[in-house]
Amino acid sequence: MAALAGPMAEVSRAQGFLMGRLADVGMALRDQASLAVLTEDVVKTSEIEGVTFNVESVRSSIARRLCVDIGALAPVDRHVEGMVEMVLDATANCNAPLTRERLFGWHAALFPTGYSGLSRLNVATWRDDSSGPMQVVSGPIGRQRVHFEAPPDNCLETETGRFFGWVNDTSNLPPTA
Repeated sequence: MAALAGPMAEVSRAQGFLMGRLADVGMALRDQASLAVLTEDVVKTSEIEGVTFNVESVRSSIARRLCVDIGALAPVDRHVEGMVEMVLDATANCNAPLTRERLFGWHAALFPTGYSGLSRLNVATWRDDSSGPMQVVSGPIGRQRVHFEAPPDNCLETETGRFFGWVNDTSNLPPTA
C-alpha cells in the first residue's frame, strides 16, 4: 500500500487540477470534452471484449443522450445503444449504490437480444452451471487451456453481495486500502 500512496496522491492532485480547469472552460467545451472522453471509454471498453464499435455511431448515441449538437448523427445499432446506456449510467450515477437490479439492468442493456453471437444467454439473472462450470478457455478443440474457472453458481449471490458491500462502503478509505 505504501508504494501506491505517492501515485494515488498524484492522481488525486491531477483530478483536482482537471476539475478546476473544466470549471473555467464553459459549458460548450465541457460538453465536447465529456463527449470525447465517453466515446473513447465506450469504444475501448468494448474492444477489451473483442467487439469493435463504429466510433461515429458511439459518438452519435452519446451526443443524443447528452443533448450535445454534433450536426448529422450516424446510425446506431442496439449493441452500441446498450453499451452507451451502461457506461452513462455507471458514470453519471457513480455515487449510486451498486445493486443486483442495477447490475442486471446493465446486463440486459449489453445483451438486448438475449444472445451473444449464436449463444443463448440467461440475461439479467444469475448464471447457472447446468451445462458445466463457466470457464475462460483458449486453444483448439480437444486441446483447450482453461485460464479461469468461475466460482460455482451456488456461491454467486453471496459472493456478489460481499462485493456490493465493498463497492458501496462509504468509508473514506481509498479503494485499494
